[in-house]
Amino acid sequence: MTDVTEPLIPGEFYHIYNRANGWENLFMNRGNYFFFLQRYHIYVAPVADIYCYCLMPNHFHLLLKMKTEEEMLNKFPDVQDFVEFNSRQFSRCFSSYTQAFNKQHDRMGNLFIKTFKRKGVRDENYFRNVVCYIHKNPMEARMVKSLADWEFSSYKILISDESTFLKKTEVLSYFENKENFIACHENGIHGNDVTI
Repeated sequence: MTDVTEPLIPGEFYHIYNRANGWENLFMNRGNYFFFLQRYHIYVAPVADIYCYCLMPNHFHLLLKMKTEEEMLNKFPDVQDFVEFNSRQFSRCFSSYTQAFNKQHDRMGNLFIKTFKRKGVRDENYFRNVVCYIHKNPMEARMVKSLADWEFSSYKILISDESTFLKKTEVLSYFENKENFIACHENGIHGNDVTI
């Protein structure tokens, strides 16, 4: 079971996810998806490295590794409690996105379910399962026929030769190589299931 209060400890991996309140969508147009990623880069990227992601109309998934205390001290020398600071950066990201979304779509109130969910990813097998789970969301929802067809997922970026803000080399190393990464997504992998 997911612990929504699990602390975001420096140097640890987490599967972060959240959804819209009720039956609403988080993203109403292409620009909303890009704006969310922009907010991520402003607020979350300074405290976490991203390994993969998928943004769906009414929810999102991120696989992140929180930066180490040493990395954090270089950027934020005055911060006393990095665990609290990490959580606050996520809250700032979601609040900033909500304010802009509300203004654009003439709505009021909370857009996201109040407390974002996080689950520690503490072994390699679970890491591989989470990556595949995140990328398969659009196919499971029958929104696309191929993983590479969903524009707002890291799958196509990870199998491309283009440079990226993602930790592409590290992600692929968990699967040994790009070919095995693709095969695991197409054929499934054996081991732990992802529970959320």
